[in-house]
Amino acid sequence: MIKHLMPLILLLFMTPAVAQVEKKLKVKTTDLDKAFVASEISAKVQGYEDVAKAIWNFAELGYLETKSSALLQETLRKEGFIVQSGVADIPTAFVASYGSGKPVIGILAEFDALPGLSQDTVPYKKPIIAGGTGHGCGHNLFGTASSAAAIALKEWISKNKKLGTIRLYGTPAEEGGSGKTFMVRAGLFEDVDAVLHWHPSDGNAADAQSCLAVIGANFRFYGQSAHAAGSPQVGRSALDAVEAMNYMVNLMREHMPQEARIHYVITKGGLAANVIPDYAEVEYMVRHPNINGLIELWDRVIKTAEAAALGTGTRMEHEIVSGMYSLLPNETLAKVMHNNLTKVGGVTYTPYELDFAEKIQSTFTYAPPPLLKAQTIEPNKISFFPASTDVGDISWLVPTTGLGTATWVPGTAAHTWQAVAADGMGIGMKGMINAAKVLAMTATELFNSPVLIEQAKEELKKKRGVNFQYKTLVGDRKPPYEYRATMR
Repeated sequence: MIKHLMPLILLLFMTPAVAQVEKKLKVKTTDLDKAFVASEISAKVQGYEDVAKAIWNFAELGYLETKSSALLQETLRKEGFIVQSGVADIPTAFVASYGSGKPVIGILAEFDALPGLSQDTVPYKKPIIAGGTGHGCGHNLFGTASSAAAIALKEWISKNKKLGTIRLYGTPAEEGGSGKTFMVRAGLFEDVDAVLHWHPSDGNAADAQSCLAVIGANFRFYGQSAHAAGSPQVGRSALDAVEAMNYMVNLMREHMPQEARIHYVITKGGLAANVIPDYAEVEYMVRHPNINGLIELWDRVIKTAEAAALGTGTRMEHEIVSGMYSLLPNETLAKVMHNNLTKVGGVTYTPYELDFAEKIQSTFTYAPPPLLKAQTIEPNKISFFPASTDVGDISWLVPTTGLGTATWVPGTAAHTWQAVAADGMGIGMKGMINAAKVLAMTATELFNSPVLIEQAKEELKKKRGVNFQYKTLVGDRKPPYEYRATMR
């Protein structure tokens, strides 16, 4: 009897002071855990900078990131991770795992570059290779910081004999290839409890952020070639069809939500002015804040293509290359990440970096924000970013949150030579290390506080609604392995 009453007796005699001490001990333990993973990252800064610079030099495009993916995989294997290569039928995708049991915390790692953005690490425009590739979105830093965070967490799990799994997802082709969408479709996130990610930026913020859902596709028109002067009546111009489609889409802009976006580029338009083109191709991206609105707008774009083919006597085919959901913000996780970002702080420039930053800002055609922005942590808030990411698909299935750190000079836009320059030198590396620390510290908090994960899951269920069913926007097509092949 006394044995069964002991827990109750102890509870009755536990004074508020004792309870407060226990509370403080728990907080202290959490702080020690965060300090441990941060110190693990600090101890290996030079190695991580070397990895990031190597990937910056590789500058490999989507689905072609053979060297970049291999380097990250080898780095993780050496640290004791079990690595599965070529997941989701994507040669450069991988999953690296350490630990066992629940919770399963996923960290995303990107590593693809962009076409036409080759640039040296100097504060003026200087391509290394004319027309070459470059890391204009900082994914060389992204993949490295995420791996650094995972490795620090591995050390923490091992040292403390923690139950749980850290899982690093190597996700290729974010830039228009929807790599994560295919990984979601393959079921690689079904047992994950929370997902953390980050992205290079010109400031420091950990908002509960949403963005635009998107469908990307190629429209191909087939006509009949003929001599443009001698026998034009015989020909049917595929280029006319592309131009007719583009004209009708541009007329649509007056009659669509102002938050939506449509953009296109003619990728093939004929070979000679005196030969009526029998083939032409245009690439489209259609964006909308929500899935239902996107599908409705997409159907309207399809109709313009069909009408263009009908009116020009040509034939049309279209192929969806990519499709991504909007980000579903998770305020529960965002607040945790914001608190850890505040602990880590922003980026402080050396005299050399300050001079570099001032020269970069002098190349802008607009008034830049103060350089002190790199040191400042933005307030935590719900925000909207008018672009797209394949992290969106994950966020509708697993509680997900992310952050941005100042890897670029304040005022720098993504996908610019100014971003590439910073991504390969000290300014970018400092922001990368800060991001790694925030990711690792946030993960320790989730491992230590199962209630946070449950709250995040409840928020996810509430926001997506009881009738939500995930349906990929890319259908059953294979990943578009060659969508960047001609841009190397």
